[in-house]
Amino acid sequence: MELPSRYILTVSELTREIKDILEDKFPNVWVEGEISNLRIPTSGHIYFTLKDDSSQIRAVLFKMQARTLRFVPEDGLHIICRGRVSLYEKRGDYQLILESIEPKGIGALQLAFFQLKEKLEKEGLFDPAQKKTIPMVPQKIGIVTSSTGAVIQDILHILERRFENLHILLYPVRVQGKGASSEIAEAIKYFNKWTEVDVIIVGRGGGSLEDLWAFNEEVVARAIYHSKIPIISAVGHETDYTVADFVADLRAPTPSAAAELVVRDKREMKNILHYLGGRLENQMLQILQGYRTHLSHLRKIFKEPGKRIEEYFLRVDDLVNRLRLLTSWTLKRRGEKCLHLSESLLLRNPIQRVKNLRFFILEGEKRLVKNIKYSIEIQRQRVGGTLGKLDSLSPLSILHRGYSITRKLPTLQILRDASHVKEGDKVEVRLYQGTLLCDVEKKEKA
Repeated sequence: MELPSRYILTVSELTREIKDILEDKFPNVWVEGEISNLRIPTSGHIYFTLKDDSSQIRAVLFKMQARTLRFVPEDGLHIICRGRVSLYEKRGDYQLILESIEPKGIGALQLAFFQLKEKLEKEGLFDPAQKKTIPMVPQKIGIVTSSTGAVIQDILHILERRFENLHILLYPVRVQGKGASSEIAEAIKYFNKWTEVDVIIVGRGGGSLEDLWAFNEEVVARAIYHSKIPIISAVGHETDYTVADFVADLRAPTPSAAAELVVRDKREMKNILHYLGGRLENQMLQILQGYRTHLSHLRKIFKEPGKRIEEYFLRVDDLVNRLRLLTSWTLKRRGEKCLHLSESLLLRNPIQRVKNLRFFILEGEKRLVKNIKYSIEIQRQRVGGTLGKLDSLSPLSILHRGYSITRKLPTLQILRDASHVKEGDKVEVRLYQGTLLCDVEKKEKA
């Protein structure tokens, strides 16, 4: 569309034109690049930047398409994705609206397998210490597999051939396709809750990675891990490995091998039991021969039981006498010790000790009062002597003897020399009792 040279577009109109051009030009493109700045908010949409060595572009995979992913996208993953180019009008950013993502160089299922295997291994689901022991001769065997496949027929045939008359319970499930993993996990939970089987075989025949994928689902792995009944994983061929194989208590290369591992051949068991029975019989014969020899030896020892009994009587009498003497001596020692302890206890009688302490406290109190009175008297005498000295040195005492203190007014200078005043000056004469204000009329030299 050609526009007039002066036709002015709004930003929204220009953005919409660019968006239409981009979407018409690139409705379906394949793009290769590396994921960075991956962000998955609570909405479930997947936002990231697709970049190479020199450029980058924003990309989004909406929730509906993200649900189909077998693996978890992560920063640094090199991918090939398909989608359309569009433009986000509010920011003016062009971006890829993706329909599918697959990792480059490795299939999505293979990557999902490695991711789940690494996750469960970190959680300890593969820990050998958690593996349960497979019973040697199980009475009841539970089987989780398809009821229509060749696997169940092979297992039943081998079990019947190796050990007939076993009690076998089949829980039929789908072993591939949508919903198969949930059925397998539910079957394992059923056997644990409602039956008393001794071991469970979980398996299917061979196939592609996608065919075997139900046994790589996390729900199946956790059901196997939480099972209280030992589980044998028998999935695919010998070269096929699934997550269920790593979690299970025992991995069988094939379903047929699982049937051979779960029970030993009855004929072989009979031969082993016959061999063990023979060994047990020989051991019993050896033990009985040993007892027989020992009994013969005892018979020789007890040829004259009467003399043996007399010897035992004499020994008993001797032991009784020794016991009587030892008891008497022990009682005497204990009596002396009790007497000593009684005397010690009497001396350490708490009541007597309290009386003694009271006496010492009263005596101490008396001595303390006496010493306090004596100390007070000494201090009173000292204070009296000091007061006498102070009184003799007091100016009032001097004034009491008839002396006086003369001070010049208004400076209140104490006069010791008549030359310090002149006629007409006012002086203050301090007596023992009272004060005189005088005028100097005349002064004489001494």
